[in-house]
Amino acid sequence: MELAERHAGKALVLGASGRIDHSSAENFRVALQPHLEQCKTGTFVIVLDFSGVEYISSVGLRVLMLAAKQVKSQGGAIGVAALQPVVKEIFEISKFNLVIPCFTAVSDALAALSPSALTSHGAA
Repeated sequence: MELAERHAGKALVLGASGRIDHSSAENFRVALQPHLEQCKTGTFVIVLDFSGVEYISSVGLRVLMLAAKQVKSQGGAIGVAALQPVVKEIFEISKFNLVIPCFTAVSDALAALSPSALTSHGAA
């Protein structure tokens, strides 16, 4: 899985697409890892744009849980935005929306996690 990357000020927006399940979760983890390592206090925040994700399994949720734990331990911030209805339901049923901040839109995530990045996002 590849993550579409775009910068907005001090935020990195990573767009995922397709399914994040048993067959793709490891590729998702590998694609995400270099970005997580750089997300530390004073660097940038990560917003995962899930507008193109149609499904996420428990294996995919585990990747997100470990990502959130790593970023938090480094003093960084991460959030997920634009969840499709099925993915949003999975997050709510599993209470995963309490593990990682979820936002209706990328702009909402930027406003909460990096307000200065919101201006850059609007210009992009």
